[in-house]
Amino acid sequence: MPYQWSLSDTPSDPVHTLHLWPHRSLSRRGFAGFILITSVMISVPLYPLLGTVVLWGVLPFLMLSVGGVWCAIEKSYRDGRLYEELTIDANEIHLTRTSPNGRLQQWECESYWAKANMHKSGGPVPHYVTLCGKGREVEIGAFLSEDERVSLYDELSDRLVTASGR
Repeated sequence: MPYQWSLSDTPSDPVHTLHLWPHRSLSRRGFAGFILITSVMISVPLYPLLGTVVLWGVLPFLMLSVGGVWCAIEKSYRDGRLYEELTIDANEIHLTRTSPNGRLQQWECESYWAKANMHKSGGPVPHYVTLCGKGREVEIGAFLSEDERVSLYDELSDRLVTASGR
């Protein structure tokens, strides 16, 4: 699951930390294998054209298609550098979102006033999870799958209740 909870070692003042990241289904090694297999499979129809002028007319388009797949998967890897970290303690909640370009966005609120909301429809994704407090509503885990967002909402609600002592 592309999120993980951790708990601090101090039992007197527990701090819950949530780390969230996008799922990576294709490793770098798998990516290299995919590009290799794609290149081999695309070259198979070229074998009858070896030694002809037509080969040089078709080859650039086939290379362009492999290059397009390469660029699309590389963009997916760059977009996957997104990372979110949520820290919950008895007094404060702090959310830090690191965008793929390295830009940091931060939000904080007192634990007592913070509330998790789930928008089953009407958000950018089904079961959209947000945190409310201090006059703002911020998203969390929008890149997770629908089942993971539902699970995250339940766990997040429980941790907020525990932290605030409500």
